[in-house]
Amino acid sequence: TFISQTTLSDIYGNGYNLSNFSVSAQAKKSYYSSNVFINFTTTIINANSGVIQLSLDSANSALVPAGKLVYDIAIKDLSSNNITRVVEGQVFVSPGVTGVSSSYGSEV
Repeated sequence: TFISQTTLSDIYGNGYNLSNFSVSAQAKKSYYSSNVFINFTTTIINANSGVIQLSLDSANSALVPAGKLVYDIAIKDLSSNNITRVVEGQVFVSPGVTGVSSSYGSEV
């Protein structure tokens, strides 16, 4: 499971007012790929100050391949339907090492 909260802000550090906006976020292997590896669940935590949450449940987290991915976060103005990319970047996903063990010591 992945959960992260962040504040979307302008160049002056003021949080975006996300009233009347929706938020979406995705990650892919490359900017030009049509295959989406992560389609984050997005939640606006505080619309007035621009606080959002990205999450991915454990079942979908397990499907994410190890390696470099590119991602972005976009906001959509629900009045005009204008979409603005507000965050973009790269993330490196490493394979897990620690498994969950049963009381008998075998990995489950």
